[in-house]
Amino acid sequence: METKSIMIVGVGGQGTLLASRVLGAITVAQGFDVKLSEVHGMAQRGGSVVTYVRYGDEVHEPIVEEGQADVLIAFEELEALRYAHFLKKDGVIVVNETKINPVTVNTGAAKYPEGILDTLKEKHKVFSVDATAEAKKLGNARTFNLIILGLAAKHMDFSESSWLSCIEKTVPPKTIEINKKAFLAGYGM
Repeated sequence: METKSIMIVGVGGQGTLLASRVLGAITVAQGFDVKLSEVHGMAQRGGSVVTYVRYGDEVHEPIVEEGQADVLIAFEELEALRYAHFLKKDGVIVVNETKINPVTVNTGAAKYPEGILDTLKEKHKVFSVDATAEAKKLGNARTFNLIILGLAAKHMDFSESSWLSCIEKTVPPKTIEINKKAFLAGYGM
């Protein structure tokens, strides 16, 4: 199998690392060679967090170069815009319709851009959902990351049952059921 490249981008505290661990676990469980690399900005202060997951028959490097990503999973709109140039021409962006102001916006030094989703749709295939609102409906706002992962899973090579099995083995035991529910909510969209 040709190497597939997935990027997960978000802001510190959004659960990008848990999502990348689930994605890493499913690729390993399916017998692929996997390289995973996590890049933390000022994660604990709301800074950018980027995770690269590359899998295939033989993967030589963990970093996704510009124009190489098959799927860009974005937990926040501005992060989707910031990393869209990493996407292949036929790649897909899966984005949470949420806005988190960076420090520069909070201090008044910059403005949060308007119409990000429309801008992204001009050049890319975009699937978006207000996963935060959907997670609140499930009773746990923190599970929005698994909703986004569920939506993104439709653009990868693994069965629903394989995903659920990896979620069971990866998330904290007390959160298995709610995380599976969240994943299935996204997968069903």
